[in-house]
Amino acid sequence: MRIAMIGTGYVGLVSGVCFSDFGHDVVCVDKNPEKIEKLKKGEVPIYEPGLDQLMAKNVEAGRLSFTLDLQEAMEGAEAVFIAVGTPTRRGDGHADLTYVYAAAEEIAHNIKDYAVVVTKSTVPVGTNREVERVIRQTNANADFDVASNPEFLREGAAIDDFMRPDRVVVGVQTDRAADVMSEIYRPLFLRDFPIVRTDLESAEMIKYAANAFLATKITFINEIAALCERVGADVKEVSRGIGLDGRIGNKFLHAGPGYGGSCFPKDTKALARIGQDHACPMEITETVIAVNEAVKRRMVDKLLDLCDGSFNGKKIAVLGVTFKPNTDDMRDAPSLTIVPALVGGGAHVSVVDPQGKHEGEALLPGVTWIEDAYDAAQGTDLVVLLTEWNEFRALDLKRIASNMAHPRLADLRNIYSDDDAEKAGFEQYSAVGR
Repeated sequence: MRIAMIGTGYVGLVSGVCFSDFGHDVVCVDKNPEKIEKLKKGEVPIYEPGLDQLMAKNVEAGRLSFTLDLQEAMEGAEAVFIAVGTPTRRGDGHADLTYVYAAAEEIAHNIKDYAVVVTKSTVPVGTNREVERVIRQTNANADFDVASNPEFLREGAAIDDFMRPDRVVVGVQTDRAADVMSEIYRPLFLRDFPIVRTDLESAEMIKYAANAFLATKITFINEIAALCERVGADVKEVSRGIGLDGRIGNKFLHAGPGYGGSCFPKDTKALARIGQDHACPMEITETVIAVNEAVKRRMVDKLLDLCDGSFNGKKIAVLGVTFKPNTDDMRDAPSLTIVPALVGGGAHVSVVDPQGKHEGEALLPGVTWIEDAYDAAQGTDLVVLLTEWNEFRALDLKRIASNMAHPRLADLRNIYSDDDAEKAGFEQYSAVGR
């Protein structure tokens, strides 16, 4: 099939590359000339393991191309995917749908033959109906259907999530649209991955409900972790004990410095706002948002205790600042709360992150970027393990401690243990929920 993918951000690029690997003819379109030029040269604008090789493979096979011209991209396309950004709108917490509706209007101007217009972006309930209205109002003769096909990609594991999904959700109104979507996802259907067909509104709600629930699990275990610290329990044991219950499951029960990234913060805010607009408050979700912010601030207090009540003049090394490992994404990362608090308190902060410098330099002013964790720890008063990159999971802790001015370690991802820290020679070791 021929597919046009509008938007070459995280969702659009990963989806376009993976669809082309299914064997479809995919044209990715974007308004950013610099980005399209880089893509044509084989340069991937985001860090996602394996994406560069998969993109090169399908470009070489002639199944994947990039353009600034939407008319060119839509020529003969049986499906047109909208995969543009829907950031949180300033002031009211709503998802900003400006780019979605602009894309719909442009589609209307360029549609010739029948096509399914598929919203891949995360959008509030009712958006696909509005996309349909915009297209019909702009071009009354357009022959099309709309579909909702939310993404469930984890940054750092997006290709595997696309190729081996827990489920594919497709919201449609007609059998004709369903047939097109079934053909697009035929490689997954043949391998017995679940394809969930539903109506437009349910598909839109599934995405928000899923992310809100996962954010709730993370926030719940972080609250339990705080209580564990007060009563002497170990949150890792608690997580394992409750996670073995099949009704609960063990995923997203790892205590840490709070959730961040491109999805959970904006989607929980959007869901809360949707509830308010429909006089049906999402009180659990609203609480999750508030508690998650409190978790980040609690981490600052934990570090302050390790620094004897003052950051002023302290040398601190922070290992990892992206919101999770295997991505360069800094959006709403806990580091954006924690590191500025250190710098604002007068600390001299050095940062190590395999992929975070590109975005982090602008977002974290006043820090020194260092390539190596051992160099960063030299002469420091505190080392903070903030993002669990693999290279930080097997550090020579004895080497770290022996080169510090005051060997103190804040392990905010619970990678190590008290015994590990004690044997390495750390004077103080602080984890989360232990």
